[in-house]
Amino acid sequence: MFWRDGNQVDHVSVTDRSFQYGDGCFTTILTKSGKMQLWGQHVKRMERALLRLKIAAVDWQQMKAELERVVSRKALAGIKIHVSRGEGGRGYSPCVNRGPLITLSQFDFPDSYTELRQVGLELTLCEVALGLNPLLAGLKHNNRLEQILAKEEVERSDRLDGVVLDINGNVIETTMANIFWIRDGVLHTPSLDMAGVEGVMREEVIRVANQDELPISIDSFKLNTLMSADEIFVSNCILGVAPVTKIQDAQFPIGSMTRRIQEKLGQ
Repeated sequence: MFWRDGNQVDHVSVTDRSFQYGDGCFTTILTKSGKMQLWGQHVKRMERALLRLKIAAVDWQQMKAELERVVSRKALAGIKIHVSRGEGGRGYSPCVNRGPLITLSQFDFPDSYTELRQVGLELTLCEVALGLNPLLAGLKHNNRLEQILAKEEVERSDRLDGVVLDINGNVIETTMANIFWIRDGVLHTPSLDMAGVEGVMREEVIRVANQDELPISIDSFKLNTLMSADEIFVSNCILGVAPVTKIQDAQFPIGSMTRRIQEKLGQ
């Protein structure tokens, strides 16, 4: 179900700039029995995106009240906050007749995710490569064409997800998650200064690692570094943390550090 301005809707205006240009941003939140998880972190993430995209600020206190009215009461579910710059504006001009416009939608927790957290998932390696764009890197903006093309490639494989590189051959993420790996006792994750999405759960993993004084390397890494890992896992806010057991034909064990991070995050 979808809501806008407190009303349930099933359509948006053809002049909505998110429809016309992907002009906006979004975030997806895990809910537990009607309670939004990591709310403060999601707000900070959206505020960063709105600031960089030069979209007017959102009243987050009012937004939270609206979310609490429509959120699912199921034990596990999800809700998405989608922000469009607004309606109107000729061509690329960011001047709008009204906005920003916020659409809320709820969805069921994927049945497979609980099992994936335990048994892990297998990844393919995507041929689609991400372009470099420091202006938009890190943001979960509404134009996800690269990820859609990568996901189309994954869906032609026998795997659930795939590793995505940038055009320089650096590991960036998967089509639906951030990626981490342990090698020689050091936690590695790609720098997202030029491409990729900075997930809220990625920040949580880094926070937990810092609390545990686990050495962290955030840098540019080629594929061979990932493939020589001792253990690998992925993260997003709905899935949480899930181990990776295979990339292409290479197999990886479910490691103790992955389990430790899962435990610290309440999984």
